[in-house]
Amino acid sequence: MKDKNLDHSINIENIATLARIHLTNKEKVELPKSLDEILEYFDKLGKANVEGIEPSAHAFPLYDILREDEVDVPLDTKTALQNAPKQRNDQIIVPKIVE
Repeated sequence: MKDKNLDHSINIENIATLARIHLTNKEKVELPKSLDEILEYFDKLGKANVEGIEPSAHAFPLYDILREDEVDVPLDTKTALQNAPKQRNDQIIVPKIVE
């Protein structure tokens, strides 16, 4: 069901180079067909009547469910450090990750 008016001319070598992936000869033959099918599906979606439908990023509306910040009594040093695996001079000791 390929639309003859569409020219998707997929240069799979260029796409593989840009994506920095190595493709086998079999993948180089099969992948353009798959990508062409995907582009045909996008063409179908582009023809859908969406008049009167509000654009959205998600299928369901999302709302922040965070609570308001409240000023509270800060933790004392002993409580703040009680779960630290290593500590010294009222500070948490972490492994060195940068040389």
